[in-house]
Amino acid sequence: MNNFDFHNPTHILFGKGRIADLSAQVPVKAKVLILYGGGSAERTGVLGQVRSALGDRDVVEFGGIEPNPRFATALKAVDLITETGVTYLLAVGGGSVIDATKFIAAAAKFEGDPWDILTSRGAVVKDAMPFGTVLTLPATASEMNSGSVITHADKGAKLPFRSPHCYPKFSILDPELTYTLPSRQIANGVADAFVHIIEQYLTYPVNSPVQDGFSETLLRTLIDLGPKALEAPEDYDIRANLMWTATLALNGLIGAGVPQDWASHMIGHEITAFNDTDHARTLAVVLPALMNDQRETKREKLLKFAANVWGIHDGDEDARIDAGIKATVDFFHLLGIKTRLSDYNVTASDIDTIIGALTDHGMTALGEHGAITPKDARRILETAL
Repeated sequence: MNNFDFHNPTHILFGKGRIADLSAQVPVKAKVLILYGGGSAERTGVLGQVRSALGDRDVVEFGGIEPNPRFATALKAVDLITETGVTYLLAVGGGSVIDATKFIAAAAKFEGDPWDILTSRGAVVKDAMPFGTVLTLPATASEMNSGSVITHADKGAKLPFRSPHCYPKFSILDPELTYTLPSRQIANGVADAFVHIIEQYLTYPVNSPVQDGFSETLLRTLIDLGPKALEAPEDYDIRANLMWTATLALNGLIGAGVPQDWASHMIGHEITAFNDTDHARTLAVVLPALMNDQRETKREKLLKFAANVWGIHDGDEDARIDAGIKATVDFFHLLGIKTRLSDYNVTASDIDTIIGALTDHGMTALGEHGAITPKDARRILETAL
């Protein structure tokens, strides 16, 4: 196992009715900016619960944060903070709202060009405003990590950043808040969490049985619960376990001390930036193609994945790897997620644009060995057409 540091300061408040505990988490004298996405937060009554729990605190609201949150929208929230003297941020929504809030928290304290936060991958962030979250969509684990991804529409860029200053102070996880989510969002959340785990697991062995075993359990749980969550949207136990699995998928624990491969995410980001395809659906396209392309580099872990996650033990090594990849594709299809670029109106000629953007954004040495070049990414995408 590799050396590692692990520190996660986020306080998790999990279970039914936990929005009521907001009052004990947000400072009494804080001036709070509530950040949210579309009208569903209001229609479902979540915002009403949040307002009630905040009591007499001075509250400002900012809505309209998009899926794949936009740089320009986030800067409007930063301007509002300056105008109103807000001292505390509260994200109410899924990963997009929380990602935007992290960027806003950092940008509000940053004296330079906010774009530098993204191009430096967060290295320039020295401080950030305090914030908490009320999670409404299990998917990204942004509620318990320090990472964020922001889209700059004018630049055609979708870039990640990370900073130890951008952990939520607390996150409220109430599974009942997920009951009204559309099936598409639940399916996307399951796929996103699945690939988060894969990117930390499917690399090469470093004698890490705890991390590997934990990852395999989380993957099997998603495989079991994903379809059930679509069939029984108000089954509390299913939604509770799904929500907690998605959080554990990227809160730092399973990635501690092991090599990681975020190539599927980085390539997928460029597809989203190109035509706004749902993030999770780009992952479902790229991952199987990448697994097949990198089968020699990942051979030992692909065989372990096939055996311990899918129960595949028969056949020679290549047959078992093929079966594991096919099982993964079939799982995405079971969730209603298509897995070819052509399903999302991406053509062979569009790959030039996507690879060009990957190069422009410095994503030229991807994978656990830093060996996946734009040429390799092109080959992977061409097999995904």
